[in-house]
Amino acid sequence: MRFDPAAYLPDALLDRIRERAAGHDRDNTFPEADLAELADAGYLAILVPAELGGAGLGLAEASVLQQKLATASPATALAVNMHLVWTGVAKVLADRGIDALRFVQEGAAAGEVFAFGISEAGNDLVLFGSDTDAAPLPDSGYAFTGTKIFTSLAPVWTQLGLHGLDTTSPDAPKLVYAFVPRTDAVVTRDDWDTLGMRGTQSRTTELHGAVAPAGRVVRRVDPGPNPDPIVFGIFSVFELLLASVYTGIARRALDLAVQAAHARRSKKSGAAYSQDPDIRWRVADMALAYDALPPQLAALCRDVDGRADHGARWFSLLAGVKHRAVTTAKAVVDDAMLVAGGSSYFARAELSRLYRDVLAGLFHPSDPESAHSTVATAWLGPLDA
Repeated sequence: MRFDPAAYLPDALLDRIRERAAGHDRDNTFPEADLAELADAGYLAILVPAELGGAGLGLAEASVLQQKLATASPATALAVNMHLVWTGVAKVLADRGIDALRFVQEGAAAGEVFAFGISEAGNDLVLFGSDTDAAPLPDSGYAFTGTKIFTSLAPVWTQLGLHGLDTTSPDAPKLVYAFVPRTDAVVTRDDWDTLGMRGTQSRTTELHGAVAPAGRVVRRVDPGPNPDPIVFGIFSVFELLLASVYTGIARRALDLAVQAAHARRSKKSGAAYSQDPDIRWRVADMALAYDALPPQLAALCRDVDGRADHGARWFSLLAGVKHRAVTTAKAVVDDAMLVAGGSSYFARAELSRLYRDVLAGLFHPSDPESAHSTVATAWLGPLDA
């Protein structure tokens, strides 16, 4: 059956989400209604197999949907992204014969909301290390103590997927990946007051001995660069769906620039700006840059879905597409504001919000320095010891 994005994101739903986006940005609030409508539409389970109550889509289809959702509200798309990352990791592992995250798939189909608790202040090791303490418990569970930052979906998540470092077990050190429920041992700070992506409410999360029971301890791996499937699953799905959100921002900025070019008229010539050679060149340049992104995303998503073997090149390919999506989106938004003119500088303008939202992409892993380091290593080999 042919994939129809409108079956999962009807235009009427996207219009309602778009109408609410400016208010959430202005008031610094979480888009509760957006999430409720998306949940009702089954969107939180798009990557869950049909036999478990989901839509049974692949990453390639989820990427297209996240691009569309981001054209309506980047913050809503980015927040939902973090839930979809875990359902996507569950799919990547299941496709490779590892059923460790079946509870995530079943939970997503039943209405659970999964948040992403990996980022820590100053921890540039990201997946390869953690400052959060993972203390083993007698029943094979773990108690996590530490601080996670940029926890999207902070007001609403029911399960937090996270990692921490076990330094006391006989085989320590081990990075432990697990899920903890929302309890009194988890404190969410009300500290999300940012330049953009305000609707994500990606607040700081304090863990004070938050317990992951044995059945929610997913993986124990050695710290450092690691080929374990959990590392590949998180890195691949995170980078691809993140790139999808920023590609959606680029598309919306391009559409707004086209609308502005047709609507604005030159006082000097009386003609629409769409007839101005300089404006036409700028819009064409934006389109040339944007057009390269969706095919790259589609190809890499299909490769993950199809278990293609890129070997050691996988991480550079994934970091690269995320980097290109963010930098391209930022450049497209910059040009769209020039096409739209001074009105786009006002806070009430959608382009003004996109201008702020797109900046968040620079801070997500892989950041520009990390992406370049990964790609340099792939092509030139590691640095001399």
